[in-house]
Amino acid sequence: MAQFQNFSINNLGDPFIESNYGVHSRQFEVAVLDWFARLWDLQQDEYWGYITNCGTEGNLHGLLVGRELFPDGIIYASRESHYSVFKAGTTVKGAIDDLDRIIRTLEKCGFRDRFYIHCDGALAGLMMPFIKQAPKVTFKKPIGSVSVSGHKFMGCPVPCGVVITRLEHVKVLSTDIEYLSSRDATIMGSRNGHAPMFLWYTLNKKGYRGIRKEVQKCLRNAHHLVNRLREAGVSAYLNELSSTVVFERPQDEAFVHKWQLACEGSIAHVVVMPNVSVEKLGDFIKELIGERLRWHEGGGFRVPCVAKDIG
Repeated sequence: MAQFQNFSINNLGDPFIESNYGVHSRQFEVAVLDWFARLWDLQQDEYWGYITNCGTEGNLHGLLVGRELFPDGIIYASRESHYSVFKAGTTVKGAIDDLDRIIRTLEKCGFRDRFYIHCDGALAGLMMPFIKQAPKVTFKKPIGSVSVSGHKFMGCPVPCGVVITRLEHVKVLSTDIEYLSSRDATIMGSRNGHAPMFLWYTLNKKGYRGIRKEVQKCLRNAHHLVNRLREAGVSAYLNELSSTVVFERPQDEAFVHKWQLACEGSIAHVVVMPNVSVEKLGDFIKELIGERLRWHEGGGFRVPCVAKDIG
């Protein structure tokens, strides 16, 4: 893949419509989009999407489509939603919303066919289809769009993401752009043409079987981490079907910085990804336990309860 770094690859405008810029990777982008559409049960002639520059862009696109379809609508989101949703909250705890319950509630309240659901898949959206007992995210349900990050679980070396929506919905956004000789319904217009190639390479190299093995490894290692922390007396929690381990916030910012921990209130988290080995987790646990003893020298220390921040 290194040879392509010599080129300025720009996927301008709609990935399904040719533009007047010749150095692009649209073929790779459409192949990746086809893969995700199949994953979420949407036929080729029924979907539209593009490879975004980050997960936030996918959320913003979903919100934009929903607003155009329902201009007088009201946005409902959990306080734990990603901060891109009107800066409402965080994604620290790795929890997964109950999509079926949300749909039932909307329909029970009389909103059948009068709502637009955007599913912020971020990390879990790519893992859940490969977990047998996980609730299914599928366009067979009345959802409007799904977005995931490409640089998290897939490990793409540049920030990117994927957003998929129904073709009928995106028509409210698509406009002709004369100087591109194309149409565009994306947010950014110019998009990184290297990202689709990295994603295409990863999907083809790993395949369904390889991705499933990595998902199982992440979940197994996450359980290993939370169990080891609890055995050491560290207050820790792991949501079902998640690889994000939440635990009491370290008292030393140098430790937080070294291990690149995301913190909020009294909690921090470790996101166990395919590149995180049991050996690396062991090093982290050993250092955390050693430093924790030093932080609380002198006695009088009580194990903090993180339940309030976890919810």
